[in-house]
Amino acid sequence: MNFLFEKYQGAGNDFIILDDRKESFPDHDYNLVKNICDRHYGIGADGLILLRASKRSDFKMLYFNANGRLGSLCGNGSRCLFAFAKKYQIIDNQGTFETSDGIIKGSVTSDDLICIEMGDVLKIEKMDSAIFMDTGSPHHVEFVDQLSSVDVKSQGAAIRYGAPYFETGSNINFVEKVNENEFNIRTYERGIEDETLACGTGAVAAAISAHFSKLTSLNFLKINALGGSLQVSFTQNLGQYKNIKLTGPAVFVFSGNLNTE
Repeated sequence: MNFLFEKYQGAGNDFIILDDRKESFPDHDYNLVKNICDRHYGIGADGLILLRASKRSDFKMLYFNANGRLGSLCGNGSRCLFAFAKKYQIIDNQGTFETSDGIIKGSVTSDDLICIEMGDVLKIEKMDSAIFMDTGSPHHVEFVDQLSSVDVKSQGAAIRYGAPYFETGSNINFVEKVNENEFNIRTYERGIEDETLACGTGAVAAAISAHFSKLTSLNFLKINALGGSLQVSFTQNLGQYKNIKLTGPAVFVFSGNLNTE
């Protein structure tokens, strides 16, 4: 079968997006998705996203990691899908969509960035040298002094597959403070099993961890990933983080025709 696709990137986090409201894409074929996302033998991407119809919101997001498996919430993928939906007039400047983490609200800002409202973070675990939380996807956050010298792939993999995460795993984030309102981040992503240029839910975890650890008192932070910058804002009360917003670019890269035969 032939499918039209478009490729988008959000701060370097790139995704293949298909309008699958007719549900004709073989979403059970994990090897097909893996091959499509392969950067040497396929189109190449951090993940594949299907836009489907929803009875509960404007549309539904079905997200696959680059390993071909269904993934948990992807923040940058969500923003890219929202931009795709707006382009095809499925929504206007505001809308809602169904995800693995529930119904999410999205909007286009005055400077054409895409903002999504994330779920609340009600539980944060303080570990010996790290912080763990679920921002729609599980995230381990470590603060370091020399981020550029971190071997993200090897160190990230060791933590991702080690105790207490083991096979279920976690995304691993290494974060460095720049100043009171700005932090740098590098992320090893579960499901891609490598460092990525950006991770939206990781940026949210980094911002909340910085505030939780009292590295900043601000609730509007700039998080710099290798592929670009993201903005994270939130409110906090009694250790619970709500009204979480992730904002950043979602840019069309190219389109094409995918033959799955």
